[in-house]
Amino acid sequence: MISRKNPESLNKMASSTSEIRRSSPGTRTTTKRALLIGVTYKRKYTLKGTINDVKSMRELLINNFGFEEKNIKVLTDLQMETTRKKIVESMEWLVKDCQAGDSLVFYFSGHGIRKLDFEGDERDGFDENICPVDFLTEGMISDNEINSLIVWPLKKDVTLHAIVDACHSGTVLDLEHVYNREQRIWDDNSPPSGKARKHTDGGLAISISACQDHEIAVDTSAFTKTMNGALTYLLIYFLKKHRGLTYGDLLDLIHEELSKFNEGGCLPAKFLRKIFKNQLLQTPQISSSKPFDVYKKHFLL
Repeated sequence: MISRKNPESLNKMASSTSEIRRSSPGTRTTTKRALLIGVTYKRKYTLKGTINDVKSMRELLINNFGFEEKNIKVLTDLQMETTRKKIVESMEWLVKDCQAGDSLVFYFSGHGIRKLDFEGDERDGFDENICPVDFLTEGMISDNEINSLIVWPLKKDVTLHAIVDACHSGTVLDLEHVYNREQRIWDDNSPPSGKARKHTDGGLAISISACQDHEIAVDTSAFTKTMNGALTYLLIYFLKKHRGLTYGDLLDLIHEELSKFNEGGCLPAKFLRKIFKNQLLQTPQISSSKPFDVYKKHFLL
């Protein structure tokens, strides 16, 4: 069940990085640290499920993956914390001083937009972007910026999982390998020019995105009584239901459930199919800084 605590109680941060990182002077302890962002926006851009998404993700990390409350930073509109400036600062916090053994999670629920790429480092000719609450005045956060903020700093044996529930989010971390589920191979997503840096500093970055770059993602109440991002709801549902899933198993289960939704007769499915001319609404995908066997590697945070 989703926690009904006030948003103020979602952040129980340690007072300093040193408190998070060390149990006693000179003793290094591995860290599990997470940044969870849910942007609601206003007026015509409003999303109704993002705060539910953040609460559900926080509960999953604490109850199923052993994250401590003090090491989870939550940003929502209710405290006006989802500005561009605050999100960038928090992304820097997430990876600061990361060391071997650390497990980091970046989660974003909100709007995503794609724009033409003028730097020549995107294979599809578009940059993918996430939208802070003030994106109309302060600008979006591009895949290039996200890559430099939370992918570049990852040192050897540090693992980052990014879960991005937004439209056009397929390659929003600009990772160099994208898993092709139909052919069961990793497609090359490295910069065509070969000049732009997109790799880690030896660590591993894995991204699970709500849809491919050209697709939209659904904010829906079709699966439950509350509004949630479809990817977030299904990912959490299956991780709780089936322990020890591989990445491939998890992706297959999410795809199968979305296919049932799109083929079903419920009102939301009929309505959305009519708007989008019967096309599959979203195709969640995995990308990574390094290829791996998705049916052998187990999903762990």
